[in-house]
Amino acid sequence: QVQLVESGGGLVQAGGSLRLSCAASGSIFSINAMGWYRQAPGKQRELVAAVTSDGSTNYADSVKGRFTISRDNAKNTVYLQMNSLKPEDTAVYYCNAQVVPSFPRVNHIYWGQGTQVTVSS
Repeated sequence: QVQLVESGGGLVQAGGSLRLSCAASGSIFSINAMGWYRQAPGKQRELVAAVTSDGSTNYADSVKGRFTISRDNAKNTVYLQMNSLKPEDTAVYYCNAQVVPSFPRVNHIYWGQGTQVTVSS
């Protein structure tokens, strides 16, 4: 069984910063891409940022230059540093990982439970 546990959400004023963390645990053989998605009320879930196992990254245009995704492969953890936050960044943020469990060794996508980020104006 593989689990993703997120932390770091909260309430912050516009212009502030938050750092999200997501740790994968369980019977893991390997982890490929990891990423962060968000879903605002009444909107579809959207990709915020993703990072591959070799460190390649991609970002949504709306967060480029403000958010930074990184990962610690030894800890099976992905981070999202969010700077210069705007009210429109308010959403539930979900961690996502493409994990190959120890058994069966088949790539599977896992999701975290979500963490609320609220940016006040």
